[in-house]
Amino acid sequence: MKKTFFCLMLSTVAAFAQRKPAFEVASIKPAAPPDQAKMLAALQAGGQMPVGPHIGPNRAEYLYMNLKSLIVYAYQVKPYLVSGPDWLEQQRFDIVAKYPAGATSADAPQMLQSLLEDRFQLKVHKSTEERPVFALVKGSGGPKLKASAEKPVPIDDNAPLKPGERKVDGPGGKPMLVRTDLATGSIVVDLGADGRMSYKFNRAAVPPVIHIDLSMVTMTGFASMMTQILTQVAGGAARQIVDMTHIKGNYEASLDLSIDDMIAMVRNAGLDIAPGAPAAVNEAGLPSASDPGAAGLPLAAAVRSMGLKLESRKAPVEELIVDHAERKPSEN
Repeated sequence: MKKTFFCLMLSTVAAFAQRKPAFEVASIKPAAPPDQAKMLAALQAGGQMPVGPHIGPNRAEYLYMNLKSLIVYAYQVKPYLVSGPDWLEQQRFDIVAKYPAGATSADAPQMLQSLLEDRFQLKVHKSTEERPVFALVKGSGGPKLKASAEKPVPIDDNAPLKPGERKVDGPGGKPMLVRTDLATGSIVVDLGADGRMSYKFNRAAVPPVIHIDLSMVTMTGFASMMTQILTQVAGGAARQIVDMTHIKGNYEASLDLSIDDMIAMVRNAGLDIAPGAPAAVNEAGLPSASDPGAAGLPLAAAVRSMGLKLESRKAPVEELIVDHAERKPSEN
């Protein structure tokens, strides 16, 4: 009898230990359309944008986020690696949640998982399969990279945010800091040990271009940043760029990329995005410059200027598959 009771106690303790942490209390409401004037005022005042995740020491807010974005943050995956119904990106929500005693901001992703599983009946599974990727490799003439004089500093999770900064999960779930530079109109992304990137969309240029400045960047960071840019330009559809250069160190670079050619690059990879002006395709399946005199280079040409190249390959890619989710959350 005592042995049976002891075994039951052990089973109960083990089950409790394996349970995901959960918010003490959380409010989920449909999000109202963003007030552009308030957003601009918040930026000018050096405050946080009233959108996206805001993770504090005692509570977390997820503002104006759709279910797919919430899944991306909760499971710390890239948006293009989440597979599910299109409606996941339609309805947006405001979530305000309080931590239980003993929890910290490091527990926020898992607590958000618990919330989504409980209130949206979310069910997911991971699947690793061979998928087409763009491999970043050394060019035939060897790399032409400018080494950084400085070294990047890892992000301190405990350091207070500077005015206008917000912390979000970057590639592989690593934290990164994002802010808008009002003086230049650039978005500045700090990936900590993987370097820093600032970029600015210039849609008035012909053709429209993205100007990118890279500082102290690793090749892994460069591949991740370019994947993010491709994803943003293509509206969420992109093929992953994977670093296969085996190059160590930190580097500087400035690039002007043609938005039209980057859209064509994604479309020529077989992904379904809004049609645009077609671009010529080379033997690697990448677009060639449609106008040699254009201000912006296609991504493949810009990479070649660094002594690198992009190749179409297949690599193991871990995807998060959404098996089920409710469109509306259950009551508090």
